[in-house]
Amino acid sequence: MKLYYTPGACSLAPHIAAREAGLALELEKVDLAKKTTDTGADYLSVNPKGYVPALRLDNGEILTEAAAVLQYLADQAPHGRLAPPQGTFERYRFVEWLTFISSELHKGFGPLWKPDTPEATRKTAIARLNERFAFLNEHFRKNSFLMGETFTAADAYLFTVLNWANFHKLDLAPFENVRAFLQRVFARPSVQEALKAEGLLRETT
Repeated sequence: MKLYYTPGACSLAPHIAAREAGLALELEKVDLAKKTTDTGADYLSVNPKGYVPALRLDNGEILTEAAAVLQYLADQAPHGRLAPPQGTFERYRFVEWLTFISSELHKGFGPLWKPDTPEATRKTAIARLNERFAFLNEHFRKNSFLMGETFTAADAYLFTVLNWANFHKLDLAPFENVRAFLQRVFARPSVQEALKAEGLLRETT
């Protein structure tokens, strides 16, 4: 399988999940501004939507959208416990979390990435994100991860999106349980490996 990624983008989530599950994954970096890959390929010929992630399967199929890619990877390695079994209620709870991250957090950051966003719109977006952070902070008061005490692919997605708060200089100080969650996930070997592979973590000696 090949993952088309951009360092630190939402494609980091399936990158982490694949490493967590021990799945072999080839990486190809994408320049989202130019819509080209490191090999010089036209990325729009891979994913006409123009954004990451895109996962090229061994049979040539292309799968896009972080939530879908995460579920696919989790199901390729059920022993990894990255998602509850299909058909169980817990699986729907897992999908509920993926949907929340995608619609309420991932898209919630949208206005902050655009330099021409009016300041009033930016402040409204931050206020809404803070409401979501407060919700998560309460959840992590009693849970180590989204699904309780078990790390899942949803946590990889949440970790990736929450880290955008640092880029945009959002204050997470009031959300101590969210910060503790980020520290727990950051410490995982799979996360360290993915960050290093994407050039987001300096090698230590």
